[in-house]
Amino acid sequence: MTNLSAQGYMKAVQWGGKIGHMSTNIVPIPKITKPEDAIVRITSSAICGTDLHIYHGLVGAKDVPWGVGHEAVGVIEEVGPAVDFFQRGDRVLILCMAEDGNFLPKPSMSFVSLEGPVTFGLGLEMGSDKGLQTEYACIPWADSSLVKIPSSLDDKEWLPLTDAFPTGWSALSRSGFEAGDTVAVFGAGGIGLMCAYSAILRGASLVYVVDHVSSRLAKAAAIGAMPINFTRGGKASEQILALRPQGVKRSVDCVGETCVNEDLQLQQDYILREATAITTLNGGIGIAGAYMLSLVNGGKGTEASRKLGIKPEISFPIEQAWFKGLRIQGGMLDLKNSVPALVELVKNGAARPGFLFSGEYSLEDAPLAYQRFEQREESKVILKGKRK
Repeated sequence: MTNLSAQGYMKAVQWGGKIGHMSTNIVPIPKITKPEDAIVRITSSAICGTDLHIYHGLVGAKDVPWGVGHEAVGVIEEVGPAVDFFQRGDRVLILCMAEDGNFLPKPSMSFVSLEGPVTFGLGLEMGSDKGLQTEYACIPWADSSLVKIPSSLDDKEWLPLTDAFPTGWSALSRSGFEAGDTVAVFGAGGIGLMCAYSAILRGASLVYVVDHVSSRLAKAAAIGAMPINFTRGGKASEQILALRPQGVKRSVDCVGETCVNEDLQLQQDYILREATAITTLNGGIGIAGAYMLSLVNGGKGTEASRKLGIKPEISFPIEQAWFKGLRIQGGMLDLKNSVPALVELVKNGAARPGFLFSGEYSLEDAPLAYQRFEQREESKVILKGKRK
């Protein structure tokens, strides 16, 4: 035990409201406040694309500072008296949304409501001001917010199961995917790579991955997907239709409304138009990318999102989608129906999602890790937490 923890303090990554900057601060170690709580010693956490939305000032609560991060693996240090299924020493995944066992939003839930699942690390107004990029975390409703995992395998093989892997898996399902389908995944960040990996694991006959960052496309190729650089050789739709004139059965948008066009300029409808163009008759489009940034602050967005020109409504080629009979479904990840299967895939060796990560950093070096991740010098980053 370090002197810091002996004195009741720990390191935590926090957002202080300055765009393009995260800081590592010293804060009190959390304590159990409710009987359903558990204290988890975080051994590894990850930086997500959503964290970059915070970094860019696009989402998050107005009152700062607050802790960030919603992807973590750790070991239970203490449990409340009402926790039935976990005990001290259990190794666990911390699901990105803590919830009360229901796994479904309440009917009245809005993005900024505290009802329903609570997402870590977005600030108190938007879920929780206690992030997981830290040394210890208090997890509410531990019995339904944690998943026990074996002591074998490095943290990197389990960490994607807290958010990126189930999000990619869920988005593929929402496209209507069936084994043997052809798939195009737009975006090769963490979610896109996990979506492509999910398609390959589930028996896709062909998977295209669309991006413009060479390191990301190289990872896509390494898992058996066909990389498409949409800034070279024409639009992605033109390149894919040249290779496969009939198009693909399923397309998945893993970027959202901050997507850019072939000139790398913001164009909110770009991927939805491209996906509609290449998806064949009676096919489907799944949407994992966020289309909610303009809903922040009562629909007004943030100053940063308004400067970027992000609007609450976008144009969409409805006639083409209607004529083709396309299924289009979006939404957040489906934890209940994806995580148990993913845990089994990792346990039995069928899945090894740790390939997603390109670098590891200490919590002290989190500001540097954010800079490198934001500049796409890293595909996905691990922050090492508290060792014994």
